[in-house]
Amino acid sequence: MKGTAQGASMVEFALVLVTFMMFFFAVVDFSRLIFTWSTAAEASRVGARYAAICDDKNNASGVLQKMQSLLPQIAAIEVRWSPPNCLSTNCVAVTVRITDLKFPWIAPLLGQSAMAPIVLPDFSTTVVRESMKQDAVAAAIACR
Repeated sequence: MKGTAQGASMVEFALVLVTFMMFFFAVVDFSRLIFTWSTAAEASRVGARYAAICDDKNNASGVLQKMQSLLPQIAAIEVRWSPPNCLSTNCVAVTVRITDLKFPWIAPLLGQSAMAPIVLPDFSTTVVRESMKQDAVAAAIACR
């Protein structure tokens, strides 16, 4: 009788452990998703501020590099100046948008085929002209 009880408790332990680990990894992945979402929003804000302060319409790669220092998964961005054909002296605003950001899962809860990366929505921030090139100290530090 003792051997049967010991075998039953091992089966119960295995079932509880698998359930606990699935729950644990789900919490970890969801936490990473929230962190990535928050960091992407902050990266779009930082990118728009960098584009506005440095005031260089041809420096999208510099904006991307600045944003990737916060979130390395960022692969594609759009930098739009308003109005579209403005010069540095008459631009009204700059909008930076993160496109095609993918969130990779780390926990194989449903198998690798079901765990394809999630494509997050676009993150966008607009900075208006009043902030552009107004602070010489910030521009000297940020535009290096």
